[in-house]
Amino acid sequence: MRAISLFSGGLDSMLAIKLIKEQGIDVTALYIYTGFGGVKDVRNKLKERAQMAGADFISVDVREEYIQDILFDPVYGYGKNFNPCIDCHGYMFKIAKKMLNDLDASFLITGEVLGQRPMSQRKDALNQVKKLAEDKDNLILRPLCAKLLEPTKPEIEGWVDREKLLDISGRSRDIQLSLAKKYGWDDYESPAGGCLLTEPVYSQKIREHIEYDEFKIETIELLKYGRHFRLPNGAKLLVGRHKEDNEGLKNISDNDYIHFKLPLPGPYSLLQKSATKEERELAAKIAITYARSNPEQEYSVEIDGKTYNVTPFASKKEAQNYFFNK
Repeated sequence: MRAISLFSGGLDSMLAIKLIKEQGIDVTALYIYTGFGGVKDVRNKLKERAQMAGADFISVDVREEYIQDILFDPVYGYGKNFNPCIDCHGYMFKIAKKMLNDLDASFLITGEVLGQRPMSQRKDALNQVKKLAEDKDNLILRPLCAKLLEPTKPEIEGWVDREKLLDISGRSRDIQLSLAKKYGWDDYESPAGGCLLTEPVYSQKIREHIEYDEFKIETIELLKYGRHFRLPNGAKLLVGRHKEDNEGLKNISDNDYIHFKLPLPGPYSLLQKSATKEERELAAKIAITYARSNPEQEYSVEIDGKTYNVTPFASKKEAQNYFFNK
């Protein structure tokens, strides 16, 4: 028998797998890639952690469908930021449920803990997730808190011994940490860094972006890096803050943006192609202000094959007047 586990790479999802594996059931760890899991793509690390817990690993890319169907029209709304957590979990279970036959699996598991997250792991929220997932056969099992919930089909049918499952609730991590020590795990914190949709600044960037532009797959990466400026006629400028930002911006492939760098040590930048001549000159001036530049010196900055001769602002505060969230 096999179960499919929704897998984040964190300790809870590893423990859920381990508890089911200890009952002689094979587990496939499923990572559903929305693009919002963090700044870095950590799927290779996730595979290592799934294997540590005893599961094989697969990943499915749902970015386009997620944007179209979930991100901007959640049935149960958002959390504190742009996080449609209940709809997101229901959607992920729905995807996993469709894969049961292909993977010759019988039920679904997850590392969720009752009461751990205020929006998505309340008892009523778990029922809402079940409804969204169309789990009419009662196949979703949560091994870490199963004893606090109604028995599921895997328990009722005897596929899983309910007595060997747990009754964890709340935000304390003591039991999970104790189990990690028991299994000899010391690499288990979530490598993805949490969901970006729960972060205030990233959420603000989404709201600002959709006021002006279409949200596309490429936008997910675009909003992860750099200082964001909105220029007078509506064009967007991104200016790197540090080495990681610069590398991230260099790797972005979006036909709506022009890549440009400076003639001296400083940030890598992206500018929307729709920028006017005046905005391109302003973009060069802003970017050079964040470089190792002299406010009294003129610099030549090339953008899309044309050269703009600009002097930096006397103070970064002047450039910050164009911040997207000023």
